[in-house]
Amino acid sequence: MGDVTQVTVDAFPGATWSGKITTINPEVDPATRNVRVRSTFANPGGRLRPGMFAKVEVVAPEARPVLLVPATAILYAPFGDSVFTVEQAKDAEQQGQLVARQKFVRLGERRGDFVAVSSGLALGETVVSNGAFKLRNGMAVVVKQDQAPKAELDPRPVEQ
Repeated sequence: MGDVTQVTVDAFPGATWSGKITTINPEVDPATRNVRVRSTFANPGGRLRPGMFAKVEVVAPEARPVLLVPATAILYAPFGDSVFTVEQAKDAEQQGQLVARQKFVRLGERRGDFVAVSSGLALGETVVSNGAFKLRNGMAVVVKQDQAPKAELDPRPVEQ
């Protein structure tokens, strides 16, 4: 408790109010895995009114580095989530070729088109982001950067 929160409302674009978390409900909703939190805000001038739609964010106390991969790179399976990485072949008959290696990963938060990887992957490894479901461990691959999907932290689809 006491973490900083910020609220914005559509009625006042660009205006933000800061507050603090005052209560955290210990019950987790089994369907959504959400937790109810009560935050108290100063309301000088009474601009915030009951019934207004608000977007509330909890401000993280510190920035921490995370390893992100595109959501399209993750292969979800009952036995564990995995990604395919691209590396140089180690056996003699595929010497000099790029091959796919399946690595099991532990996933963290998801933001936009990205998923945080908390373990199982090292910084600098090349991850297959397109067509990973077609790959098998040790399969020869060709890297084509132009076919990679464009991933964004805040995707906004455009209507055509």
